[in-house]
Amino acid sequence: MGQLSDHKLIIYQLLPRLFGNTKTLNKTYGSIEENGVGKFNDISDKALQEIKKMGFTHVWYTGVIEHATMTDYSAFGIKPDDPDIVKGRAGSPYAIKDYYDIDPDLAIDVKNRMGEYEALISRTHANGLKVIMDFVPNHVARTYASDVKPEGIRDFGQDDDVSKSFDPKNDFYYIPGQAFVVPAGYNPGGDDFKSPLKDGRFDENPAKATGNDVFSATPLIDDWFETMKLNYGVDYQNNRSQYFDPVPPLWNKMHDILNYWSAKGIDAFRCDMVEMVPFEFWGWIISKMKAEHPGLIFIGEAYDRKLYNKYITTGNFDYLYDKVGLYDAIKSLTCDEPGASTWEINRVWNQDTNGIDRHMLRFMENHDEQRIASPYFAGNPWLAVPGMIVSATLSTGPVMVYFGQEVGEPALGPAGFGPDEGRSTIFDYHGIPEHQKWMNNGLFDGDQLSDSQKNLRNFYRTLLNAVHNNEALRAGNFWELMLANEYQAGFDQYLYIFLRYTDKQRILVITNFNRSERSIKIKLPADLLQQLNLSGKKEFTDLLSGNKYCTDNIEAGLQITLPASDGMLLEF
Repeated sequence: MGQLSDHKLIIYQLLPRLFGNTKTLNKTYGSIEENGVGKFNDISDKALQEIKKMGFTHVWYTGVIEHATMTDYSAFGIKPDDPDIVKGRAGSPYAIKDYYDIDPDLAIDVKNRMGEYEALISRTHANGLKVIMDFVPNHVARTYASDVKPEGIRDFGQDDDVSKSFDPKNDFYYIPGQAFVVPAGYNPGGDDFKSPLKDGRFDENPAKATGNDVFSATPLIDDWFETMKLNYGVDYQNNRSQYFDPVPPLWNKMHDILNYWSAKGIDAFRCDMVEMVPFEFWGWIISKMKAEHPGLIFIGEAYDRKLYNKYITTGNFDYLYDKVGLYDAIKSLTCDEPGASTWEINRVWNQDTNGIDRHMLRFMENHDEQRIASPYFAGNPWLAVPGMIVSATLSTGPVMVYFGQEVGEPALGPAGFGPDEGRSTIFDYHGIPEHQKWMNNGLFDGDQLSDSQKNLRNFYRTLLNAVHNNEALRAGNFWELMLANEYQAGFDQYLYIFLRYTDKQRILVITNFNRSERSIKIKLPADLLQQLNLSGKKEFTDLLSGNKYCTDNIEAGLQITLPASDGMLLEF
């Protein structure tokens, strides 16, 4: 089972491509010259110090490895990609074209792109933060070819027998006798993008299977058509037969890649779509990597609740995404959807993640999800306050914030590839307007933020530092107080109440997802009072506001009025 760190991970996710960009044109399908791009060097000491002050412990740099793009870097000896198999002008960070290289977009000096990333790793560490980067094991760009791989490394597919649709020694899956067909109706880069390579064709014969398990030469436009599925020894077209002994060549190639990046000082890997790769591989690679790099952490993007246990016990993951459980329950409450209930939160830790809750990574935004402030989610970033309190304090597992979330970025308007539906683009060059106000042209002082945005950022800073600095929240036990209070006057299914405690500290967490205030007398059950040896008069201090509350007799309960869409962390 994955070893757990002795502190709670508080993760700040950012895309360097978007994070440091100061341009504001935001033309749909705009070029790198028109819309601008962030660089590694924009993530300055000052930026990192401000991130650290927010309470974060780790920064996840998303989209660092070289991926397929419509931007031409042939002047630097980088072979141009065919735009017919690239999504967006910048390209998807999850269509990697060289696992040993860095996205040239992110460097001031393209020839020194690796040096600039290594400097960012050092700068991050110097500012007391740890570095997370992506590992995308399931698929690569259709133009994959490493031109900087270390001596002795064999490229993916270099030794494949392309006459076979499946062979355990092959790195890819093939469709023999058929050539790849670009999806009909794809207009790469929009009408304004002109390129001699943009002709609706891509020369791949025989065709390779597409990343989202499409074993056909004709993937659809909604498929991951820009990627090729990698072969870990599973014959998907023949009853998913498995060939893991001897270890498939791909496994060792992936070990070389992870070793390469770990040696540069990477502290953790966020592993993409882990359920699309056999968990036997994870058990093999993670235990091997941890033996070679003690302290290395693996975070898995997972969506099948039935497999969570397996990925932690057999797969050796330290942490898994809790999207299908807590995120979905909290989004429903935050959006005031019909039937939403905090009893769903109870179901998550009581059933879905029972016994493994400390392994679950919680969040309300990431690059795949809609922005809270967008009209497609809550429309108002302040409505996320109770959900963010629960996400950050429910367990000792990690909590994650996506850059711009803390200032209420709504991701309005189309960017290029992908619909306009409240997500910050991962495919195109773009500026992030509300985040840019905090960035303030590289001063990172928030001077352009509104008072409401400054207050919102202060809420996140206060919450995350409370989690970081208080052992009851960081490492304490959990006791839910829903059953003890469900018959109290004022209680409804939009309140969520629990206690986090250690021998030295107790913090009562109370959240109100109602759009109106609620008054309730909160009771602690007799067995909890006895266990913690509590009686008589008690004073409570809210770690979020500094307000104090008092009860003359804890056994009789504590009378509290909770504002709408709000919460408290009452230390006593």
